[in-house]
Amino acid sequence: MILSTQTDNLFRRFPPEEALSIFAEAGFDAVDYSMFDMTSDSCPLNTVDPEAFGLGLRKKAEAAGIFFNQAHAPFPCMRYGDEEWNAKIPGRVAQSIRIAGVLGAKAIVVHPVACPFQGEEQKEVNFKFYRTLEPVALEYGIKIAIENMWGYDGRRGYIMPNVCSFGADLAEYYDGLANPKAYTVCLDLGHCGLVGDEPDAAIRVLGKDRLGALHVHDNNYREDSHTVPYDYGMKMNWDAITRALGEIGYEGDFTFEADNFLVRFDAETVSAGLKYMADIGRRLIKKIEAARTGA
Repeated sequence: MILSTQTDNLFRRFPPEEALSIFAEAGFDAVDYSMFDMTSDSCPLNTVDPEAFGLGLRKKAEAAGIFFNQAHAPFPCMRYGDEEWNAKIPGRVAQSIRIAGVLGAKAIVVHPVACPFQGEEQKEVNFKFYRTLEPVALEYGIKIAIENMWGYDGRRGYIMPNVCSFGADLAEYYDGLANPKAYTVCLDLGHCGLVGDEPDAAIRVLGKDRLGALHVHDNNYREDSHTVPYDYGMKMNWDAITRALGEIGYEGDFTFEADNFLVRFDAETVSAGLKYMADIGRRLIKKIEAARTGA
């Protein structure tokens, strides 16, 4: 199983060539290219030629002995009712899909749109949005990955379900879009428990045919901590999670989205933090493989 992590933290600190070498030396096979900054008008990715830029960065990864398995589109992709935002960001999401496709990534996470209403109306908004991106994904040979999200009630001060928050919601969206060449599901394991859906339960609801990607990180069921599994105070059940992934025959990659763990390390020690993260990842992969074989 491929072991991967997002580029966000290191690409902010180091030139890409250096960051990619650090990832490879830490023990990662691949990286998830973070394109969050594309929401900013000043981000150069908004205007680069996707082919030239993507091929250049891909060559740098190959030189470092690593590759791009996954990517992350700018977020939020749309803001319901925000005409100014929605006039520019969906086009940048399409640009991120092109870049990710040239990089060779198999999937790019494109977050669903949160609306002030739920159910069929919200699904209609999202299906219309995703289908505008579908031709780009097909052209560049990459799948759009739908991720489970959470919302926040500012009045009462707590996390609550929002769009695609549960495994069953993700399954409904994937089945409704009905194009396995263009779509897959990225289950964010940390988001599940925040809305009361245990990750292992969501994994089993989705099954291997829908579930194509992961965002792996830990939390205490109260905050979206985005830290490494088993970090102090975290409570997710990794035995149950890895058992579920193995038992459904999960065929995707193991991709960390745990960069908050790396924030505590300075430039001289961050490679040690990454090596620790990679070691935890390899151990969890072994648990998945053991569950797959019934060992």
